[in-house]
Amino acid sequence: MRKERPKNLDLSTVKFPITAIASILHRVSGIIVFIALAIFLLLLNCSLTSESDFLRVAGYFDNFLVEFIIWGSLTGLAYHAVFGVRHMIQDLGHWEEMDSASLSAKAGFILTAVLSVLAGVLVW
Repeated sequence: MRKERPKNLDLSTVKFPITAIASILHRVSGIIVFIALAIFLLLLNCSLTSESDFLRVAGYFDNFLVEFIIWGSLTGLAYHAVFGVRHMIQDLGHWEEMDSASLSAKAGFILTAVLSVLAGVLVW
């Protein structure tokens, strides 16, 4: 006997738990860190070719948009590091229950916010 189950195809009505949001954002932050690493390595390569190229690249960092990108990259790196450690702790068998996993996700968000503010102080 086959049961007809209701299907909800509207994902905007689905309420994800905080652990799912943390996991999805961890993947997104990994992509951000990967792209930022490529950009920073390109800038490093360009700055090492000559003194005039170094001064040109150093001048980029006076632009607000570039500073914002650096801050966003550092925030993405902080998020990825914090939640990477959280995932490794879960792989060791801790924080696997929903209550402790939710609490560790909330703590990770708070720690990332603090690190993001510190990155903002460092950049600006």
